[in-house]
Amino acid sequence: MARCDYCGSRIFFSEKREGDLRCCNDECLERGRLVLLSRQVPENIVRESLWKTHQGRCPKCQGPGPVDVHVSHQVWSALLLTTWRSIPQVSCRSCGTKSQLMNAAFSLLLGWWGFPWGFVMTPIQIGRNIAGMLSRPDPSKPSERLEKAIRTAMVRNALEARVVQQASAASSL
Repeated sequence: MARCDYCGSRIFFSEKREGDLRCCNDECLERGRLVLLSRQVPENIVRESLWKTHQGRCPKCQGPGPVDVHVSHQVWSALLLTTWRSIPQVSCRSCGTKSQLMNAAFSLLLGWWGFPWGFVMTPIQIGRNIAGMLSRPDPSKPSERLEKAIRTAMVRNALEARVVQQASAASSL
């Protein structure tokens, strides 16, 4: 079974492709494109931002680090409709666990109600949340997922600044 080049999730049904990039959804495909662009950012700038984020305060609770990417998983169903998703979050371990607990409870209550995928995906997503709570990223170094998130944010911010600069230049004409 294929894995998403951005988030690493298994691709169960449909995949999004662009060149060699293989992703599980449009959001991961967009982020994957940004990661490819980020390879042009000097490595020392990426490393500095990566360590600053990893050793900094949690963006959710402002508590002490280490900060990393924690992924929670959710499923929602109604009769013949079932949707599921994985939600990456840059946070401390405590906030990541809270998010995984909340999404496991959400899925437990609202995931079963669709046929047939609610019955299939609910235990999978709950299991993925439990596995995420039991496994811990290495607190001594940033994960590859955090590096991808930092690279994506750097490129996105640079592109947004460029758009604002171009809009400002166009309006002054």
